[in-house]
Amino acid sequence: MKFISWNIDSLNAALTSDSNRAKMSRDVLNTIIDENADIICLQETKLPRTGPSKKHKEILEKYFPQYDYSWVSSQEPARKSYAGCLTIYKKELEPKITFPILGAPDTMDNEARIITLEFNDFYLTQVYTPNAGSGLNRLALRQIWDEKFASYLERLDQDKAVIACGDFNVAHKEIDLKHPENNHRSAGFTDEERNGFTNLLNKGFVDTFRYLHGDIEGKYTWWAQRVKTSKINNSGWRIDYFIVSDRLKEKIKESDMIDSGDRQDHTPIFMSIDI
Repeated sequence: MKFISWNIDSLNAALTSDSNRAKMSRDVLNTIIDENADIICLQETKLPRTGPSKKHKEILEKYFPQYDYSWVSSQEPARKSYAGCLTIYKKELEPKITFPILGAPDTMDNEARIITLEFNDFYLTQVYTPNAGSGLNRLALRQIWDEKFASYLERLDQDKAVIACGDFNVAHKEIDLKHPENNHRSAGFTDEERNGFTNLLNKGFVDTFRYLHGDIEGKYTWWAQRVKTSKINNSGWRIDYFIVSDRLKEKIKESDMIDSGDRQDHTPIFMSIDI
């Protein structure tokens, strides 16, 4: 099976806006469609509380006629059109779909950050992990989230194998960003967040990209939009992942990035696995 994950940074804009950035996002969507994946996971959809509008649904049908999809959008007291996930899957798959509540702090459980699909032999979970925030104002809350999400995946893994993907908002190792020396107290590269990801892997999971590619450097999934030269200079971070249960690691065929051209921010990632 083939899986794709992408923090799209507004599916709403990608489907309905005429801005240059939205056009670039649609180009990436077309690239994803050509990959013919079985399941496509999108984070940071920024859809309304009621989910895809009639117009959104019509456009999604044109893009993905062979697929069904499931969505989750932020609800009160979380902000409107904030975060959000959408999982697109081939119609013949017919998964059981759940929207887990972790018991996370603040409004995190209302921010539409997880969708889980259950199949006969495995679970697929996509996640949009909360950012530690400006000035690390949400770091303590983020640490609680990391613990609860790791425990959630551990519970799933006791039942059947797990594939988890998405924007984990952490560069795990120094080789996962261009300038580690300047970022040890930056959101996404604090010791606390990195330790949280290590704790997750230690519960019986594998970072599929590192498993296949070892300590290769210069491979990233995110480049800051606010820095015009970030992608030109490849000054990026690897913060998007496919992780799998240890018992699946020998079945991994591919795990890599999909080229998003000149578009900055996140690029899609994909994994192929014999499952």
